[in-house]
Amino acid sequence: MIKTNKTKPRVFSGVQPSGNLHLGNYLGAIRQFVELQEDHECIYCIVDMHAITVPQDPKALREHVLDLASLYMAVGIDPRKSIIFVQSDVPGHAELNWILTCNSYTGELSRMTQFKSKSHGKESSPTGLFCYPVLMAADILLYDTDIVPVGNDQKQHIELCRDIATRVNNTIKETFVVPEGRFMKAGARIMALDDPTQKMSKSATNIHSTISLLDQPNKIKKSIMKATTDSDGEIRFDVENKPGVSNLMTIYSVLSGESMADIETSYRGKGYGDFKKDLVGVVQESLAPIQARYEEIRHSEQLIRDLKDGAERAGAIAEVVMKRVKDTFGLGLGM
Repeated sequence: MIKTNKTKPRVFSGVQPSGNLHLGNYLGAIRQFVELQEDHECIYCIVDMHAITVPQDPKALREHVLDLASLYMAVGIDPRKSIIFVQSDVPGHAELNWILTCNSYTGELSRMTQFKSKSHGKESSPTGLFCYPVLMAADILLYDTDIVPVGNDQKQHIELCRDIATRVNNTIKETFVVPEGRFMKAGARIMALDDPTQKMSKSATNIHSTISLLDQPNKIKKSIMKATTDSDGEIRFDVENKPGVSNLMTIYSVLSGESMADIETSYRGKGYGDFKKDLVGVVQESLAPIQARYEEIRHSEQLIRDLKDGAERAGAIAEVVMKRVKDTFGLGLGM
């Protein structure tokens, strides 16, 4: 058993700074990050090194990093309760990534479904895209992580992380804490407004497919009023037969706290227009305090201080783990 100085289970999660967070990110994951920090030791990372697997404008990337950090804090992640930092500010991520790359295999990486999807139809893809899951494993293992809260689409990557950690522990020396994936609670899977068979996505070409946390009230209204429903006219939760209406009801329920049964009762005999107008109000009222807090944080000196403090705190944990890892692999002078 690896000895650590943890007093609570440690949580790690990372989000790419690739644009504004949307309702799907918030309701499906980020709200749970806020809940977890009350009784866990939480480390939340802005994974800018993952972002450069595709071309980035350097200036824009740095702005996106600060945008995301501000949103983390605006939704309730407290930099005094949790560690919030930028991945590239802790060198151990890149260092451990190389060590784990040397202990993973092309066969297991080539089976990753996300790599297959992103490289499909291309003659060649960036090596970073191929090795992306190894860097993700390094992110997690660098902090003796116990729990990784992720969506089901990341399940294969968590299994790879566990496989690599177990391989090293069994064949060389017990070195890594083997993490557990914590998959998102049911009921908060938010789908695209224009195509409720697909997840809400930052990369959607239709701006009315998503609602971002920083969208203005008029944009929120337009996107919801345009949202796909059906010709049935009945407000009833039925994902299989009424995916569009069910998606809107999910958003309403999670933000308002009302049950699906109560929503169905409230709108019995009413049309989609009435329901959508009320949903507009629910979403606008829910996002208004987040947006106000974001504006307070985004250009403050405190934001930079909090990120620097987070990097120092994360770096102190990473340094202990990397000393153990280097000892396992005979790297450095062991001083």
